[in-house]
Amino acid sequence: MLVDDINDNKTIKDIIADAKEMSTKSNIPEHEVVGLIWSTVMSLAEWNKKEELVAEQAMKHLRTYTPLFEAFTTTDRSEMVLLLKVQEFCYENMNFMKAFSKIVLLFYKTEVITEDSILKWYKEGHSNKGKMHFLEQMKKFIEWLQNAEEESESEED
Repeated sequence: MLVDDINDNKTIKDIIADAKEMSTKSNIPEHEVVGLIWSTVMSLAEWNKKEELVAEQAMKHLRTYTPLFEAFTTTDRSEMVLLLKVQEFCYENMNFMKAFSKIVLLFYKTEVITEDSILKWYKEGHSNKGKMHFLEQMKKFIEWLQNAEEESESEED
């Protein structure tokens, strides 16, 4: 159904409405729906074989669907499932290994995934698939998030 909506060039608003209706009728929890959305959206593109081009292509492709992801990441659990789906996808598709942090950053900037979920993923929620590679990739961003958090706490005092 989701693929049909996208292939029929429905608006993101209509796709969201259809997906919400389907998940309610079928009693599918949000965290499972976001996993299905990720798989569907990523299966729609014909990915470039060159690693240096695939990250840029992924950003452009995913940016189109950020409102769809945002509609189904209203809980911490859904955000964590999405982070894990991204990690596993990047691990299983070697051309995406370097794109992981860019995808997470895109989802952070577009408010699909919150700072708290990213920090939780980094500290304890990550998958073992490519763990060291992805943790290292995220290190600078995590440090930036933690420093920004400390600064905002000291401003409140």
